[in-house]
Amino acid sequence: MSLVEFGEKRPSVNGSAFIAPSAWLIGDVRIEAGSSVWFNAVLRGELSEIIVGEESNVQDCAVVHPDRHAAIIGRRVTVAHGAVIEGAVIEDEAMIGIRSTVLEGARVGRGSIVAAGSVIPAAMEVPAGSLVMGSPAKIVGRVKGGLAKAVQESWRTYVELGERYRTAMRKI
Repeated sequence: MSLVEFGEKRPSVNGSAFIAPSAWLIGDVRIEAGSSVWFNAVLRGELSEIIVGEESNVQDCAVVHPDRHAAIIGRRVTVAHGAVIEGAVIEDEAMIGIRSTVLEGARVGRGSIVAAGSVIPAAMEVPAGSLVMGSPAKIVGRVKGGLAKAVQESWRTYVELGERYRTAMRKI
């Protein structure tokens, strides 16, 4: 893993978190217990803070970069492969789909799902439990049943996988 101090800003990683060797944590970045940051992800906090809450995962090739607003990722959140979080708040137990973008000042409510490839416009407020999709994203339904179960399975899977990688991965 690459931890990079920027000025006086330095990343902080809980000892139970997994950070992939090719991930970059730069500046004011805080990774909480049980969380994971995967291969080639970049969390660049030179302008404002980034917080990744407990048991959350930021998957391969995702980018988290705050500008004027902090990037706050709550507890038990999945940020899928290739997603971009640009100075937004992602509340607890939400899922940000593959290659989705959440722009500056937006807020994704607790338990919501942003479908793959969607773009959440700047300052959009996504109510708790919403299913959003499209570019620009629109609310298309509620997260319930199998979708709610998928959110729970995702973060749980990545907590377990992160622990396995943290304790058993060996570069050869």
